[in-house]
Formats: sequence, structure tokens, C-alpha cells
Amino acid sequence: MLAEFGYGVLLVSFIVTIYSGIAAFLGVQNKSASLVESARRAQLLTFPLLSIAAGMLIYLLVNNHFDVSFVYEVTSRSMPTYLRVTAWWGGQAGSLLFWAWLLAMFTSAVTIRKWDRDIEFLPWVIVVSSITLAFFVGMVVFYENPFTRFWNVSGEIVPSMFSPAAGATLFTPPDGRGLNPLLRHPGMVIHPPMLYLGFVSFVIPYAFAMAALITGRTDDRWIRITRRWTLWAWLFLSLGLVLGGRWAYDVLGWGGYWGWDPVEIAAFMPWLTGTAFLHSVMIQEKRGLLKHWNMILIILTYSLVVFGTFLTRSGVLSSVHAFANSPIGPLFMAFVSLTLIASIALLIKRWPEMRSETEMKSMLSREALFLLNNLLFMGILVVCFWGVISPLASELFTGTKITVGPPYYERATGPLFAGLLFLMAIAPLSAWGHSTIQTLGRAIWKSALAAAILTVVLVFTYTQNIYALIGFFLIALVLFATADEFARGASARMKAQNENFFLALARLMGRNRRRYGGYIIHVSMALMAIGILGIEIFQIQTQGTIAAGEELNIGDYTVQYQELASWDDGGAGVNYTRSVVDIYENGIFIGKLYPRIDYYFDSQQNMTIPGQHATLKDDLYILLVDWQPVSSDGATFKIYVNPLVNWLWIGSLTFLLGLIFAAWPDRDPADEPVRRKVSAGNHQTSAAD
Repeated sequence: MLAEFGYGVLLVSFIVTIYSGIAAFLGVQNKSASLVESARRAQLLTFPLLSIAAGMLIYLLVNNHFDVSFVYEVTSRSMPTYLRVTAWWGGQAGSLLFWAWLLAMFTSAVTIRKWDRDIEFLPWVIVVSSITLAFFVGMVVFYENPFTRFWNVSGEIVPSMFSPAAGATLFTPPDGRGLNPLLRHPGMVIHPPMLYLGFVSFVIPYAFAMAALITGRTDDRWIRITRRWTLWAWLFLSLGLVLGGRWAYDVLGWGGYWGWDPVEIAAFMPWLTGTAFLHSVMIQEKRGLLKHWNMILIILTYSLVVFGTFLTRSGVLSSVHAFANSPIGPLFMAFVSLTLIASIALLIKRWPEMRSETEMKSMLSREALFLLNNLLFMGILVVCFWGVISPLASELFTGTKITVGPPYYERATGPLFAGLLFLMAIAPLSAWGHSTIQTLGRAIWKSALAAAILTVVLVFTYTQNIYALIGFFLIALVLFATADEFARGASARMKAQNENFFLALARLMGRNRRRYGGYIIHVSMALMAIGILGIEIFQIQTQGTIAAGEELNIGDYTVQYQELASWDDGGAGVNYTRSVVDIYENGIFIGKLYPRIDYYFDSQQNMTIPGQHATLKDDLYILLVDWQPVSSDGATFKIYVNPLVNWLWIGSLTFLLGLIFAAWPDRDPADEPVRRKVSAGNHQTSAAD
């Protein structure tokens, strides 16, 4: 009865969601405030309903109800309780329910806010968000039902929600298959929810953008209302990508954090458009420019969110991240296509009404450099989109599936990322409205000189690789220019307010969270670039089979194999095979590492755990690939030296701090006045800068 109850609640949730959208539409058409209010309350109801359904599924997962097919596929008796809970998003059906639950939570949070001032947005935000929510709940109700059970029909086991035939009896397997071992890593406990939070959060700015188009609001009110939503969506999506990279580094045995896997790219593409959008909306707020462009960016971001979900769940891509083949692929493509066409059609209809309030008069102004920044992000997006789509298009039209590997992406995106680094350094130094080469030169020359001196030092002490030197110069330019911005701002406040440097800096940052939070993010990106540059250009590797007491040499390191042991942990249902190796750097003993392979009996799959010795200089990364019987004491190791890679993780933590600082609420954007006419806005902006 528990499964039937959970499914019944899902069905009611679907009906309530449909009603909410229809009631909101009819309410605005008939100018009926009561119908709109009814729609609002219905949308508020979707979250508790889906929470009940989710709670029922979690109960089934935790209590070993293996008669439910989803529970059987993702849990086993040997799994700890916390993994049974997180198995909710470890399979196709559960993850779609999780997606819908998060969206219901966010749409409820939006509709419960004060709507006195922006009441014309309310019904259309409900309509747009209800369409998206209804689609995902519909996928769960009709195609990927997590409450489907096993039935014994004349000796044949059949999965079905209800009894498929007269005389059918419920079948309960003694144990489940268990979650894929790769999904039991702590990073994968957090990584999918972060991605889903990022994906779902971007639905809210999109809903407001569509509401603005439908109602003809051509000002930037919808941007101001959704500013926090956009920042937090970007935070969650960024954190999800970083955690995914750490997970890949720890358990996939790639020797790296990113393999340009198609599903990785599917999550990366909305991050690119979302990042461009975050930069571009500042131009509309400050100068009244790029209204059309901002609409295009948020439409693209929404479409790429759903498209990425399609790629992960349709089975059309071969990936360690993707789910199995599923019939929902065509439905996802139809939904993406219809929403994209409808959004573009609406934008075209409103196009003449969305004229810019000023003109871009200088190619070196901050708005011009921000636009160039956007174009670089779009260039990377085109490269990524073509890399993901071309194998599918080739197979569809020619019958031959081509392979697009990391070299394509690295060659095509490398110069674009270099351009972004350069803009990170100079764009904050330019002025709104007008800048010249002379003014930029005066602002950047000290930082450029310091970066050039550091690069020369690296030539004599670290590398002569021209690509690495260009990269290090750009990274140093970003760091020095950003530090100079902090120093100049604090010094100006010291003189004006008679404060010491640290107090002046703290108060300056507190009064300009968005600006200085952005600077911290720029610093974090530069730190991450150090790690990316190090592993991409300087990584070395070796592999060999050695007996106990023998050695493998790589770079400055010597790895000496000592012993290997294998044992079962009956309670955890895992067999551990662990090797012990001594590591030496330049002949000096620096410690022991323990690379191992874990075999999970329930899923009958392995998980490789590397041994890692991490420093700021590099990371020694050792994989146990294979081993011989203990009597012959032979083992095969694959060893990587990943220079500077730990700066990637340091930069990731700095990035998180910067974004939280920028997004931390100091005032409710809904209480901010609508931007005054651009003439007054320009005067205020100039005074602020």
C-alpha cells in the first residue's frame, strides 16, 4: 500500500500543477484576481505534495522494500542508511522526482513572496513554472515511476505499478543490486544535488523573463527581482561542477579532474551562458543596454538546462555519468524544442519595444569589454555544443559515429579561455561609458610590469614552454591587477574616512559586496587556472608491473612496492585489495601510500581508490591497476605526477567564498526602486565609480 499511496500523491501533484497553470492563465485572461490567487495556492500545494511522495520513496529505500523496482536497483542490505537515502537521486526515476521536488520548492518560495508591487508578473510566472514542473512530474507519473513493483506472473517477474494480470502476486527479491560503487563516494552524495539546485534555480529567472516579455515590461525590474536567484543558481551549478571534478579525480582513475566527457559538457554549457548572463545584466542595470541579449542568454540557459537533463537521461550518449537508455529522450527533445521556439517567438514579438536606452560609444568602455567577455563565453559554448552534437548528427545522417576527444576541445577553447583571463584583468579597470587606451594603460602598467617580471623569473626557474608562459603571465596579470584594485579602493577610503587600511578595506568590501565579491571570484578563477595549466601542460605518467621490493621512477619521485593484502568486510559487503608503496622524492623517503581496489559484492563492480601525496608543487597520484597471486608478489601500477593541480582545489574554495560574499543578502532587491531614467542613472554610476 505504501507504493500505491506514493504514486497516488504523485498523480494528485500532477493534477494540481496542471490546474495551477490553467487557473493562472484564465485568471489573467478574465482579469479574475480570485482565480490567480487560487492558482498561487495550488502552486504552493505542489511542494508539500511532492514532499510526501519523496518521503514515501525514502521510507521504501531505507527499509529495504525490494519489491519496488527502483529500491531493488539502487540499494542493498549492506549499504549504510545515509547511502540508501542519497540513492534517491542515484537512479533515473528517483532523480527525476528529486528534480521535480526541488522545482516545486523553488516555485513555492517565489509565489509566497510579497507581490503587491509586481502583481502583473505573478500569473505568468506561475504559468511558465507550472509548465516546467508539469513536464517533470508527468515524466515521473507516466514514464519513470519510482514506485513500480515486481509481480510474479506464472513464474515470470514483471515490473508494473498495479497487478498486470489476474492471479499475479507481489515478488520481493531477497536483496537489491546496490548503488553503483562510483556513486557511493562522498563527492557524489553532494555533487548531483548541487547540479540539480543550479539547474532548477535558473528556471526562476527564466519564468520572470518570460513574464516580462508577456506583460511588456521592458525595464530591468525582472532582473532585479531575480538577481539573488541567478547568483545562487550559479553558485550551486559551479559547486556541482567542482565537486564532479573532485569525484572524477578521486575514483575514475583518469589521473585528472576533467575528461571532456559529453555529460560533463552538458552541465558546463548552461554554466557558460549563466556566467555570461551574470556579466551582461550589469550592463542593462547600469546603462540600459543589451536588453535583447539578456533575454537570449536566459532563454539559452533554460534550454540548455533541460537539454543537459535530456542528454544525461536519454541514453543517447556513452558516458560514465549517463543513465541507461530510456523512452523519455524524444519527449525531452520535444519539450526543449517547443519551449525554445515559443520563447524566441515571444522575444521576436517584443523586439521593437526593447530598445536600448543609450548607445555604446567606446570600444574600451566597461560595457564593451563585458560584451566581448560574453562573446568569448559564447565561442566556448559553440565549441562545446558542436563537440557534443556532432557524433549524434554523424550517426543519424551517415550511420557512422565519430569520436570527439579532449584534443579538439583543448585546441579550440584554449585561446578563448586566455582571452577571458585577459579581460578579467582589464575590464574592472575600464569606466562605464568611455575609456581610452591611455587611461587603461595608466591603470594596468604596474600590474603588467609585475606580471612580466614574474614570467621572466619562471623562464629561468620553471619552464620555457611558450604556452605555459603566456598562461602564467595572464594569471599573474589578473592577480596583480585585482590586488591593485583592492589596494587603491582601501587607500582612497583611508584618506576620506581617516581609517586604518584593514578597517577601510573591510568596510569598503561590505558596502560593495557585489563588486568585491566579483573580484574575489576573479582571483579564484586565476588560482584555478594555475592548477589547470599545470596538469594540462606538465602532467607526466608511467605504468609498470613490479614485484615486491622493486621500483618505478617518474620525475623526481621513486615508488617502491612493498606488499599487497586482500580481505572481505562482510558487514559492508566489500572486498578490499590494498597495496603499500614507499615514496621517495630525490632519494629522500617522504611517506607511504595505499592505492587500492574495492569490489562491491551487491553490484559486482569495482571502485579504484588512488594513493595521493599532495603538495602545492604537485600531486603524486598512484593507481593499483592489477595484481598477481600473492605467491608471485607482482602488481601493476599506473602513476601520474600532476604539477600544480592542488591550486585548482584552493581556487575552488576561494570561488565559493567569493560567491557567498557577493550573494549574501544586505537588502531585499524587491525593495529597491526601479532604475531611474538613464541620465540620472549615469550620474549616480559615475559618482559611485
